[in-house]
Amino acid sequence: MILEIKTFPSEILRKKAEEVTEFNEELHLLLDNMFETMYQAKGIGLAAPQVGVSKRFFVLDDMSGAENKNPMEIINPVFLEKEGEILEEEGCLSIPGEYAYVKRYMNVKVKYQDRFGNEKIIEATDRLSRILQHESDHLDGTLFIDRLPNTKRETIKKHVKKRINQGDYQVNQ
Repeated sequence: MILEIKTFPSEILRKKAEEVTEFNEELHLLLDNMFETMYQAKGIGLAAPQVGVSKRFFVLDDMSGAENKNPMEIINPVFLEKEGEILEEEGCLSIPGEYAYVKRYMNVKVKYQDRFGNEKIIEATDRLSRILQHESDHLDGTLFIDRLPNTKRETIKKHVKKRINQGDYQVNQ
């Protein structure tokens, strides 16, 4: 089932999400629906708050759009290591049509749980590292625009407001 993606300035996107404690069929169904929604929207990551659920998990696929997929479910992530620096352009399904260069860590090591509650560790670099950081930010109520210099962030906010007024941007609360 395709879920509605919440868009900036929706309040749920600004809340710190709660830890997942129940690994049940309801969670599994939501994860499956999030993958379907992410692929339909041509995204590479989608966090629970983006679909109106204030819980600490997200789905991603760093090969989205390719013939071979690499779906991952990250629940209750904790960053163990962060190093290096990379500056790349980012966008977000919750701020459609807006892009900016964001500084992130080049390499990360993350502890997380899978859909059954099993603990895992992943070491990631480059694109996958960036996706893990971007989606984890959503769990803390942080958007990619919050990582920009004030002038760039305000420019994007003004552009979004203008698009809303012109009917070119749909706000999904």
